[in-house]
Amino acid sequence: MLQQFAAEWWRRISEGFTRGEPLETGILELALILVVALVLSVPRGSWRYFGLFVTAVHELGHAFAALTTGRLVRGIHLRFDQSGAMISRGAGRASAAWAGFWGYPVPALVGAVLVWAAFTGWSGAALSVSALLLLATLLFIRNLEGIVIAVGLAVASQLLVWFAPAEFLGHLTLAIGVALLVGAVRDWLNLLSVHTRRRHQLANSDAFIIAKRTGIPAAFWLAGFALVILACWAGAVATVAGVGDLMNL
Repeated sequence: MLQQFAAEWWRRISEGFTRGEPLETGILELALILVVALVLSVPRGSWRYFGLFVTAVHELGHAFAALTTGRLVRGIHLRFDQSGAMISRGAGRASAAWAGFWGYPVPALVGAVLVWAAFTGWSGAALSVSALLLLATLLFIRNLEGIVIAVGLAVASQLLVWFAPAEFLGHLTLAIGVALLVGAVRDWLNLLSVHTRRRHQLANSDAFIIAKRTGIPAAFWLAGFALVILACWAGAVATVAGVGDLMNL
């Protein structure tokens, strides 16, 4: 029974890597998705839960960046208050700064990629990769709250792969992508408020930590995060605009 389940699960994951039909949508759906994304990210009540997803992507960004420099990822901590930490070990300030930088921009980067995938027929692949990555995250979680969060996200991603109808994959991928783009802005604004109004929390700021390690002011890193997030938004808007131009031909 378990073997059959695993085989069926892998079949559905594998099927996602087949290119499907590019998403065709209109202004009304785009506007509705944006409104839903804002509802998830702006009110404190909904952000309390959706922010956990953004934080998980944030910490995965740190982990992946650390691995690209040869650092050893020792674990990831996620907490219900949306804080988190990625613990890695390696030599060199440059590698530590690189790993530290790719936290806040990564939800926006993933969001832009998902928007692109939706409009190019690769929604299934994007969701399959996401499901595998969220499942693999369980290997690195080192605290109980993190296990609860990671298991919830992993289960949700597997259910999407298993039950989402093929004709809705593009719409789902687009919605998740836009939500992450909006969530990245919300997360950055939270960080900015730490540096302007809640300075007693500076010790937990990525920008502050990188500044201490490199001697480069935190303002530089805050601006760097913002520039990457803006570039991701520009890329996503360009994707949507390009599709709109093609549909008008």
